[in-house]
Amino acid sequence: MQAFWRDATEFLPILMSGVALTVIVTIGSLLLSTALGLVWALMRVSGIGVFSGFSAGLINVIRGIPIIVLLFYLYFVMPELGLTLTALQAAILGLGIAYSAYQAENFRAGIEAIDKGQIEAAQAIGMGWWQTMRRVVLPQAVKIVLPPYGNIMIMMLKDSSQASTITVAELALQGKLIASSTFKNTSVFTLVALMYLTMSIPLILLVRHFEKRGDQK
Repeated sequence: MQAFWRDATEFLPILMSGVALTVIVTIGSLLLSTALGLVWALMRVSGIGVFSGFSAGLINVIRGIPIIVLLFYLYFVMPELGLTLTALQAAILGLGIAYSAYQAENFRAGIEAIDKGQIEAAQAIGMGWWQTMRRVVLPQAVKIVLPPYGNIMIMMLKDSSQASTITVAELALQGKLIASSTFKNTSVFTLVALMYLTMSIPLILLVRHFEKRGDQK
């Protein structure tokens, strides 16, 4: 145990630099996936056949491509097509696109859970489709989608480790580099696991809070 604490004191500052990149990748991809997911969801429920069909097809395509393949494509293939991204940009874009499909299905479920009578009443008093969404549907849908949204945040935090495959020096890659140079695998990866757990626990508690609020209503 004393050896572990000595190793922790030595390796923690290096791993913390990886934590910073992990947080950046997670927040960046979360914001992007939220924005794209909302767009896909609104297209899906728009009632316009072309938009709805395009959104449904796009979501299925995104869900069918593994995240790691998407990251490889953005980082290694796009430069051949004339668009060069940094590893960090490719990681945020790749994870954001990948998770936009799950965000879209979450948002769509929240929107469709709203009573149709409220939508009809809003349209009866002269509200257009977008105004009805903005003032009536989305404020209520947000409360419904928060618990699964929190779960997606936790999944994205853990999946940010896949950014290491395209050389983003986040927490997982920093741990791998330290372990390969020191051969102290047990100490290093125990620290990495504990650091991921430390970041995940507040999100888990937040999700539980939202779920309890939802059950009380």
